[in-house]
Amino acid sequence: REKNYATVTVSIPKVMESWRASLFSFEWMLPDGRIKSRDELSANEQPKRDAVEALIKAGKAVEKPVLGIGLLENVEIGTGRATLLTLAAHGIKTMPVHVPGIWARRMR
Repeated sequence: REKNYATVTVSIPKVMESWRASLFSFEWMLPDGRIKSRDELSANEQPKRDAVEALIKAGKAVEKPVLGIGLLENVEIGTGRATLLTLAAHGIKTMPVHVPGIWARRMR
């Protein structure tokens, strides 16, 4: 359904600041806002991080995460959460993501 989305480049620190309010942030983020290390992640999340780490190590492309707006009007990370958060843990500052196409049209 890529035709329903637009690609925009986002500031990962700004996304993280907003995502901290997410009901799901506890899975990857510590209360002080830092990304959990691999060993601090749950057994369900560790393989997701490992998969992204393997792509990075192999120099392969990673998927573009899909961003949306959550119930608390914060950024939510849909598909590709592990990708964005692993890159954030590596100190990456910007990346392209997918957003609903209507957002991109309104931002022009």
